[in-house]
Amino acid sequence: MQNIVLVGSSGHAKVVIDVVEKQGCYRIAGLIDAFRTPGEETLGYRVLGGEADLPGLAAEHDLKGLIVAIGDNYVRAKVAAKVADVCPQLPFVSALHPAASVGKGTRIGAGTVVMAGAVINADCRVGQFCIVNTKASLDHDCVMDDFSSLAPGVTTGGNCRVGSHAAVSIGAVLRHGITIGEHSVVGAGSIVLKAVDAFSVTYGNPAKRIRDRQKGDKYL
Repeated sequence: MQNIVLVGSSGHAKVVIDVVEKQGCYRIAGLIDAFRTPGEETLGYRVLGGEADLPGLAAEHDLKGLIVAIGDNYVRAKVAAKVADVCPQLPFVSALHPAASVGKGTRIGAGTVVMAGAVINADCRVGQFCIVNTKASLDHDCVMDDFSSLAPGVTTGGNCRVGSHAAVSIGAVLRHGITIGEHSVVGAGSIVLKAVDAFSVTYGNPAKRIRDRQKGDKYL
């Protein structure tokens, strides 16, 4: 197995660790986290250093790839850009839990993680650096743009589109053909029956726009 590192070491990283271990395609050499002291551990994996240390660590550990294991879409995008700048020769890899189901004709981009119990049906396109979380269901012909995420238990109908950096929160349901605008957040448990504007927060049953949202606003 080829050696990789995970960038991030908190709760989301724990789930990614489990996915990588169970998939069995890569060996995790350690974790990258500039906010922790090298040598600290998460689930038995040591923090090796920060993003700036990656060039040296890549040679030392014969690294062949990495995954940005950060749950917040905007932060994940910033960190991915920083890593690509510091260590451009190190590719981003994806991870797919063996208990996930991926349909025929579906494409999954680099840096994306698909968790246990997730279902991605036929002819979907999941972009780069996305998260399809535990037991989320993406029906046929759906699109997730780069850096978007589905939280645990999200269910979409077919032909939906989740815009870049958009986050659909836990247990939300999207009617067939719904578009979720970029950098928007759909609240937990929402029933979405019409398109969601970009840069907005929407929730409820039926879901309604509650307020505007700025790029990078916290939602986790």
